[in-house]
Amino acid sequence: MQSAEQRAQWGSRWGFILAAAGSAVGLGNIWRFPYVTGENGGAAFVVVYLACVLLIGLPLLWNELAIGRAGGRDAVNSFLAIRPRTGFAITGVFCLLCCFLVLSYYGVIAGWTVGYAFTSLTRRHTEFGQFAADPKWVIPLFGVFMLMTILIVHGGVQKGIERWSKLLMPALLAMAVLVILRSLTLPGAMAGVEYYLRPDFSKINGSVLITALGQALFSLSVGWGLMITYASYVKKDQNLVSSGFWVVITDTAVAILGGFMVFPAVFAFGMKPDAGTALTFKTLPAVFEQMPAGNLVGCVFFLLLMVAALTSSISMLEVPVAWLLDDRKLSRNVASWGVGLLAFAIGIPSALSAGGSKWLTEVKFLGKTGFLDIMDLLVGTLLIVLIALLCSVFTGYVWKPANAVEELASGCPGFKKPFLGSVSLAGIWSVFVRYVCPIVIGFILVNLVADLAGKKLF
Repeated sequence: MQSAEQRAQWGSRWGFILAAAGSAVGLGNIWRFPYVTGENGGAAFVVVYLACVLLIGLPLLWNELAIGRAGGRDAVNSFLAIRPRTGFAITGVFCLLCCFLVLSYYGVIAGWTVGYAFTSLTRRHTEFGQFAADPKWVIPLFGVFMLMTILIVHGGVQKGIERWSKLLMPALLAMAVLVILRSLTLPGAMAGVEYYLRPDFSKINGSVLITALGQALFSLSVGWGLMITYASYVKKDQNLVSSGFWVVITDTAVAILGGFMVFPAVFAFGMKPDAGTALTFKTLPAVFEQMPAGNLVGCVFFLLLMVAALTSSISMLEVPVAWLLDDRKLSRNVASWGVGLLAFAIGIPSALSAGGSKWLTEVKFLGKTGFLDIMDLLVGTLLIVLIALLCSVFTGYVWKPANAVEELASGCPGFKKPFLGSVSLAGIWSVFVRYVCPIVIGFILVNLVADLAGKKLF
């Protein structure tokens, strides 16, 4: 097995931060966050979400970064390197499965964004249900997106992932600013801004709390093994504490920007903010059509979604590729093409589950209808929450917080320095990773299972 020193490393600190931020920034920020916010009361949900990111998301992110750099291997072998013969290596196996399976249907949704960018630019009105049900469109677009993902990962850590992250992340932010400026200058846009920024705390209930916690985990890519893999390429003298903080800041900022892109435009044209998953692919195209130069704004918006999806998909592909490089000694060429093409093949049922196949569209399981939605429930929700719980328990009770603190303090001595009496950031983090995070995540998991059984707790 390779040592950490023999493995590829990031060329620069900011290269790692942009790549890690890119893995977190995805459709969850620009597609999922606005519609979830709209369904859960607007600004009040945003306040709860920000609290969840700071109190749960950031500690869990630091935890995965510590595991990854300490182990210096892929998601499976990092656990074994830290604690040989530990049963927690199954957590890494779950990470491989999670990234591979989510990639298989995530690429389908990303392919939709490619198609909508084209139809927006050409002013070709496309009803979403008809578009998503047409295999002649959906499968080739899925293939195009997967090809882009494979080519970037095939290029390696520095020349592929890092180089493209340095290009894609600034491009994403520039496009976001462009769409926001156009959205905010629409007549009546301020009603959307008020909905988004003025909280009505009476709308907060147990369901909002659970949804906000789930969105924080989804958005930050906690529980995927992505940060474990990316951190395994980080040098020992690099500051993981500040790097993790910048990842959270960038990811959260993009999510907040997503709301400023969507809600002013939605309110300006009298649309409903609680349109759910249809908000992006049904409501917004109708909004763009009514804007001056709306075809260009729509094209830029959907290109932005594609770029956000791409920065995440390359990290999903890298997790199983890293394992094949470390554990099976395959070349990056074979690993990236092999995993990528297999993910494409596995994803075809998801591509056909929005009308392309009657059975795949109508199949029901655990209250969900459609193959893609069932996959997202089992893998993109339940498995991610389980992985986050196992990672927290591993550090809190197997590896021990003190050892993780030493890893995080390497490159950040101030992490252990007291700032209020004997209280240090390391001490606070240790309490969270050992007690608060497992309890909160366990609560989310129990609530999810109870909800699936028809006995929702909140």
